[in-house]
Amino acid sequence: MELDEKKIPIVFKAFCDENRIKILKLLLTGEKCACVLLDDMHITQPTLSHHMKILCDSGIVAGRKEGKWMHYSISADGVKYVAECLQALTNTAYEDKSCCDK
Repeated sequence: MELDEKKIPIVFKAFCDENRIKILKLLLTGEKCACVLLDDMHITQPTLSHHMKILCDSGIVAGRKEGKWMHYSISADGVKYVAECLQALTNTAYEDKSCCDK
């Protein structure tokens, strides 16, 4: 897997806010309409839109429009990408090729 230094921070930014974590937890049970998220989160519509943009830009959440409402769900492909990034960035099973003597 190639690590994209520009995309990875966007992906992990999605996990760096308590409201976005709450949204992800709400989406664990399946797709939710923005109106349901608004009721459950007790936040304003502009605040929800801000968080959903970050989550969707990261690829972790997918949105689809139905009438005047957006419906959001966790993206299996997005979750797979996050897991692969984390694994690749924390894999310590590599040969130490440092030039310094220890």
